[in-house]
Amino acid sequence: MTALDDLSMGVRENVPAGVEFVHGSVLDRELLARLCRDVDVVFHEAARVSIRESVKHFREDARTNVEGTLNLLEALRDSKAKRLVFASSMGVYGKDGFGVKETDTDVPPLSPYGVGKLAGEGYCLRLCPELGIDCVALRYCNTYGPRQTPTPYVGVTTIFVNALLAGRQPTIYDDGEQVRDYVYVGDIVEANMKALVTRNVNDAYNVGTGEAVTVNQVLRGVARHLGIEAKPQYLPKQRSELRAFTADVSKAAERLDFRARWRFDDKVGEVVDYWKERAQREGAVPGMRTT
Repeated sequence: MTALDDLSMGVRENVPAGVEFVHGSVLDRELLARLCRDVDVVFHEAARVSIRESVKHFREDARTNVEGTLNLLEALRDSKAKRLVFASSMGVYGKDGFGVKETDTDVPPLSPYGVGKLAGEGYCLRLCPELGIDCVALRYCNTYGPRQTPTPYVGVTTIFVNALLAGRQPTIYDDGEQVRDYVYVGDIVEANMKALVTRNVNDAYNVGTGEAVTVNQVLRGVARHLGIEAKPQYLPKQRSELRAFTADVSKAAERLDFRARWRFDDKVGEVVDYWKERAQREGAVPGMRTT
């Protein structure tokens, strides 16, 4: 098994023993051609994943998420690969909704990130059959879990944990009652394993729980596990983000035999404990106010 990563978000130490690690980019066409030549399966997880940053840096976003995907497809044309699992996103949807189905793409995405993901998904699903490769596109909902790289833009659970551990006031855009479908990283892995073996290929599937969780609930869950009081700062709504979204997950259940095992309340404590233990190991002194 080989892992390719430019380490812009990933961490070298997270690569398991026994996996060959290559430090490189999907923008390197020659490297992709060499790495893909003798593989059987490719999991395409490489992407810029920030909705807000995609508005500011739309060219860089498109280069990685669209051009990088085309580079991979070009490399697969001369490979032995028989299956591609493509990491898509709920960002492909452009309208609010509860129980949004895979066919609900009649409204364009709100962000350049979503535009790029929908384009990459379309290229994969259209070209893979021409290349003799089975393709499964997985539209991840809001993913959370331990070891997620902290950034100001991605992974609200991780952002809140680190802000509170550092004694900073958490920031929430809008009123915090916006709704998302939060899916645990372990369930994401399970969905990929199901995509690896399914016969229902050349199609896109939502990967989520179907349950609605507000941003305020996320913060309360984090604060509860830390045993502290959290008083967020509320800032204006971001134009490129949906107000409410949960996925219809019935198609994945029926055709991939995938069902998320974990609810947000089941796993938020695991994320908190990871960052709390890491802060203690690194000698950080949390400036937290206890309840």
